Amino acid sequence: MGDVEDRVRVVIAEDSVLLREGLTRLLDDRGHEVVAGVGDGEALVKVVGELADAGEPPDVVVADVRMPPSHTDEGLRAAVRLRTRHPGLAVLVLSQYVEEQYATELLAGSGRGVGYLLKDRVADVREFADAVVRVARGGTALDPEVVAQLLGRSRRQDVLAGLTPREREVLGLMAEGRTNSAIARQLVVSDGAVEKHVGNIFLKLGLAPGGEDHRRVLAVLTYLKS
Repeated sequence: MGDVEDRVRVVIAEDSVLLREGLTRLLDDRGHEVVAGVGDGEALVKVVGELADAGEPPDVVVADVRMPPSHTDEGLRAAVRLRTRHPGLAVLVLSQYVEEQYATELLAGSGRGVGYLLKDRVADVREFADAVVRVARGGTALDPEVVAQLLGRSRRQDVLAGLTPREREVLGLMAEGRTNSAIARQLVVSDGAVEKHVGNIFLKLGLAPGGEDHRRVLAVLTYLKS
């Protein structure tokens, strides 16, 4: 069971009852509290509103992109509505495939606390649970496949033109939600080298000094929204 400070309140929106119950059990087993589980976008918006009105809003919403009735983008549209109505709400969306339009739409107007994972990532219990907590605490959790597609878009080159290849690599790993130490291990370099690269990224993207976590999110969103 996780430490008290790591426990989060979660609302799950997933039309598959088996998957919804599985996610609930997974999070419950790790000490988190699933305060509601729903099967469509309208129910998601309603239950979050009721919890907020009662003074007990969830820390994070975990929502499938595709839900009834059309199984296209109901979950995403509900998530975007919730971000507008409840700006402090963290949202982690799940998708079967990399759907770039959905990822950019959710990220376009977001502040802190946002994630986009492929459903296959749920199979790694620890990684998924860590992503839920990270998003709930205001961070990002983007699937490597999503990052790869978004980084590959040609229109993003102007934003990243001033970054070195290594800085772009570091930024991509930051987008996945990795810490400096995790990035150092991945790239087989020192923590100090990563800190230097991160500092250069902040400088080149014009991010003024402030909270480290906040600037990391802004750095990621700078290129995702460009």
